[in-house]
Amino acid sequence: MKFTLVIDKTKEEEVVATVHRESPLTAKLENMVRSYDGSDRIPGYTEDDMKILLFSDIECITLTGGKTYAIDRKGKRYLLRYRLYELEAMLPSNFIRINKSALANQDHLDRFTASFNGAVDAVFRCGYRDYVSRRCFADIKRRLEAK
Repeated sequence: MKFTLVIDKTKEEEVVATVHRESPLTAKLENMVRSYDGSDRIPGYTEDDMKILLFSDIECITLTGGKTYAIDRKGKRYLLRYRLYELEAMLPSNFIRINKSALANQDHLDRFTASFNGAVDAVFRCGYRDYVSRRCFADIKRRLEAK
């Protein structure tokens, strides 16, 4: 499969994909392209109000009780009305999966801590911590070593 990206500010944006047949990947790609509005923000809800969250202000996105929450720089939680896989498709590449139910903004990761039983936690600048699965930790380690 070939991939070509042409950045030309003078042309209208257009996405063209040439494929042999439709597949789950083409459906995801079409959904992502059609739903993308060019913004770098997402609405977050609390009991009282709604706030527009910039992707750069989000430290972590996590599932709790079947609901998706974003945690901002101050450690405040906001309810998001998207599924985790939808957010994973729309967020920039600095968001990485740290376990089955969480995405982390690697720019806001403070450190990883290991306990005596071998578990690893991701600690964010706001103080929030979440566990890192072994499979995801191997991917994160490879990604950070490549930099």
